[in-house]
Amino acid sequence: MTTETLTIVLSAIGIVLTLGTSLFAAGAWMIRRIDDRIDAVDEKLSTRIDAVDEKLSTRIDAVDEKLSTRIDAVAADVTDLKISVARLEGPPRYLLTASR
Repeated sequence: MTTETLTIVLSAIGIVLTLGTSLFAAGAWMIRRIDDRIDAVDEKLSTRIDAVDEKLSTRIDAVDEKLSTRIDAVAADVTDLKISVARLEGPPRYLLTASR
């Protein structure tokens, strides 16, 4: 192999290694930036989701309490209604007595 050919081959290998290393470094840098942005968005979304979850939990608990109160009131009314119906129906009253 001549000196010129050897120089061309070594230069080509050097260029390929330099380009490969720079591409690898650029890829690693982009991946790191993307990961940082994803982490920031993930943290922001987690905070917002937690706030919405807390708000919804509070509203659901309030509705649950309200419904429980209304159901208890209906149960009391039904009990009173049952007592009233039982008093109205009661044992049959005979208007005519059979004394014959």
